[in-house]
Amino acid sequence: MSDTKYDNSNGLSFQSPTAIDLEKRKFLIQATAATGAVGAAAVAVPFVGSMLPSERAKAAGAPVEVDISKIEPGSMMTAEWRGQPVWIIHRTEEMLAKLDAHNAQLADPDLEVPQQPAYTKNKGRAINEKYAVMLGTCTHLGCSPNANFAVTADWDGGFVCPCHGSKFDLSGRVFKGSPAPTNLVVPPHQYLTESVLLIGEDKQAEA
Repeated sequence: MSDTKYDNSNGLSFQSPTAIDLEKRKFLIQATAATGAVGAAAVAVPFVGSMLPSERAKAAGAPVEVDISKIEPGSMMTAEWRGQPVWIIHRTEEMLAKLDAHNAQLADPDLEVPQQPAYTKNKGRAINEKYAVMLGTCTHLGCSPNANFAVTADWDGGFVCPCHGSKFDLSGRVFKGSPAPTNLVVPPHQYLTESVLLIGEDKQAEA
């Protein structure tokens, strides 16, 4: 039987679609649809990816574990949390004894301004009084004070900001007359073991 058909109205002839032609058409339709789907997926992936937090963003707010076992008494180390320096001072018995000696010179000796978690609202501003933990940024303009642990007749040891002269004691409490308006900030923290400190998270946050 011939595949040629005639249009009696105008005398023209046309070829009827064969099985091969139908298969080709079906293949082209499927291929086009598949290509479109792949293209849509390629566009969607970067968009979804842009909504996910970057590793840097996650690291910026993540708690930081610090091994404090090697800090010698009377010295300090600096860790980093959220891009800020965190001082950890291993205070000696002599250092601790000096904390009560200059209360009258402090702007906020009783810690009325909440610059520390409630569980560190004490003269040492600490969970373990031997270790002070505080942000090493001046509350005036964010400069980094220098440590000065040498005791003199009018200085019991602490920190002095080289920019504008703000002074803080070994608990980070600010002295009267300093440009800094408040004590240094004590970040949330807890002890995982006697020698491992977790900065940026406390037990209250887990409750």
